[in-house]
Amino acid sequence: MLYVVKRDGRIVDFDTIKITNAIRGAADEIGFIIKESELMELTQKAMTKLEALDKDKLKVEEVQNVVETMLLSNGHKNIGIAYSNYRKERTRIREIKSDLMKAINKIGVETDRDNANVGNNFSSKLLRIASESNKWHNLSMMPKHLSKAHENGDVYYHDLDSYNLTTNCLHIPTKEVLENGFNTGYGYIRKAKRIESAAELSCILLQATQNDMFGGQSHPDFDNDMGYFVEITREEIRNELREYGIEEEKINDLAEKKLERVVRQSMQGIVYNLNTMHSRAGSQVPFSSMNIGIPNSNDSALVCKIFLEEYEKGLGRGEQPIFPNIIFRVKSGVNREKEDPYYYLYKLACRVASKRMNPTFMNMDADFNKFYYDQGIVPATMGCRTYICSNCNGEAGTKGRGNIAPTTINLPRLGILAKNDIDKFFTLLNSRLELAKESLLHRYDVLKHLKVKDLPFVAGQNLMKGSENLHPEDTIEPILKQGSWAIGFIGLAETLTALVGCHHGESEEAKELGIKIITHIRNYTDNLIKETSLNWSTYATPAEGLSGRFILQDKAVFGDIKGVTDKEYYTNSYHIPVGHPISIKDKIDIEAPYHKLCNGGHISYLEIDDYPSEEVVQSIVDYAYKQTNISYIGINFHMRYCKECGERIESSMTKCPKCSSQNIQGVSRVTGYLSLDERFGAGKHAERSDRTSHNGEHDKFYEV
Repeated sequence: MLYVVKRDGRIVDFDTIKITNAIRGAADEIGFIIKESELMELTQKAMTKLEALDKDKLKVEEVQNVVETMLLSNGHKNIGIAYSNYRKERTRIREIKSDLMKAINKIGVETDRDNANVGNNFSSKLLRIASESNKWHNLSMMPKHLSKAHENGDVYYHDLDSYNLTTNCLHIPTKEVLENGFNTGYGYIRKAKRIESAAELSCILLQATQNDMFGGQSHPDFDNDMGYFVEITREEIRNELREYGIEEEKINDLAEKKLERVVRQSMQGIVYNLNTMHSRAGSQVPFSSMNIGIPNSNDSALVCKIFLEEYEKGLGRGEQPIFPNIIFRVKSGVNREKEDPYYYLYKLACRVASKRMNPTFMNMDADFNKFYYDQGIVPATMGCRTYICSNCNGEAGTKGRGNIAPTTINLPRLGILAKNDIDKFFTLLNSRLELAKESLLHRYDVLKHLKVKDLPFVAGQNLMKGSENLHPEDTIEPILKQGSWAIGFIGLAETLTALVGCHHGESEEAKELGIKIITHIRNYTDNLIKETSLNWSTYATPAEGLSGRFILQDKAVFGDIKGVTDKEYYTNSYHIPVGHPISIKDKIDIEAPYHKLCNGGHISYLEIDDYPSEEVVQSIVDYAYKQTNISYIGINFHMRYCKECGERIESSMTKCPKCSSQNIQGVSRVTGYLSLDERFGAGKHAERSDRTSHNGEHDKFYEV
């Protein structure tokens, strides 16, 4: 036997030294000191067995099989086991490399759609290739049972490519940063002095922050933060008018007119910038959210009003702005009732939402929001639904904080495995919760080795709570103690169907069981806060790419199960399935209790045919916020516009009524944010196709 056939087909000369080195390596692996003479003897025994095969060529696997068998049968069982494990590990690494090469080849053709707002250009592809590489690195460096749980679909570690590099999302302390100025790495940016510079720098804050993190970012009190700079701008305008010799009695009126033009230009600039400026190596525009609607002054109200009006206009040809996601916060005594001072802003928000699908709406009178509001803390959220207020390690609040990282549990798989046994389901759920906890604590241990200099903007410029007084070489661990560690879930509807034969939109039994399951998760995360002194939360996972990933894995193992695995996606978090006929009122009533349970983030969607009227939007929000404890809702409809002239297109139209163009763009909401139709991943594309409006003939909501 003269030659060995390698795995890639190459034929090489046989080399006995490789057998000797392999046996020595296996002995070293278990700390066994083997004599050189014994090593040579074992090598010779292996050679004798190989020569007995009487072949000119042997595959490398055949050589390894002989060596392994010889070790196990010659009094060296421990070395043989170590050698066997080494082979398995090398096989796993080879498979990882093979999968990575396949992924890179696929990305070279077209970027995947795990994120519906990532483009398909050079920067996007290059970023995805780097992303895939680091995913495999992180899987290979974590404990094997954790990597196995992710790979086989028991749980999912979000943004695995960022596991060792950064944290998730942030509510930016906007006014505080703009008051002090900041450094993006190439020099100091002086503090904003006028609304124009404050507006422009607010966009740069979002862009620079996103380059340091893997999730989205928000301005948690945008109108008030911008409103602070209005009076400064007003006074400068007055002084300018005085310099021009304008009579004093005319100055106030002229100043207000000019001020409004300046604010309008500033707000228009924000809308334009957030749909054109890119982050993350040029692969996408910033995932941005703006929280508005609770003005603390008339100047803040002016910002809120003009911002909504400029968003309503759209982009240059009237096209739909994809970003920012806008959250209008509704509060009795502030804007909800006709007698409230800022009721006109609520009316305006409903009008804009009826045309643009933004803003979404947040209920400040939900009891858990009101609890903080009464303490002077105004809660905020993001399109990705990040919600954070409580804090076991310091002052409660939103600014400077976010979810550090989430792990999501595949609930439907537990429902399938339980085989209608509810007790068994909760036993399985407990094991997955422990696994999720372990994965996040492991991630904590990895991330705490990062230094402030590794997050040069968000940590280095003190945007993150806990970064105060830290130096570039300091660990970011104090920051990790301020954010939230989220355990999420997907597919409650399919889980219930697997357990009791129907989901929570179909029976009282399922409805009660659904609440019981998510309450169990919430109790677990609450107990973890006491156990670990970290901020834990229960997260209604947005599940964009994940909606299709879990179900494909389960379908491969369990086949098609009616109501569970018989489609291309699992239903988002606790939502009623998108194709189930249900009234708006019933959907709100059923999903409302989950908002309080999911303290890491939550949202409910109401699907409407075509473009709703302002009155329809307001009636939905009024019912939700006056009759239930629901917190955050979005009103969805399929938006279409002409790419040539920006004209709005109804669903029944095949061409533009204004210019007759057939170049029509569709826009839908996916996991909280708007996205162009063609950028949906396979699972979300199938889900959108199944969406049924909640205002059909079966809906009695509008009679309420």
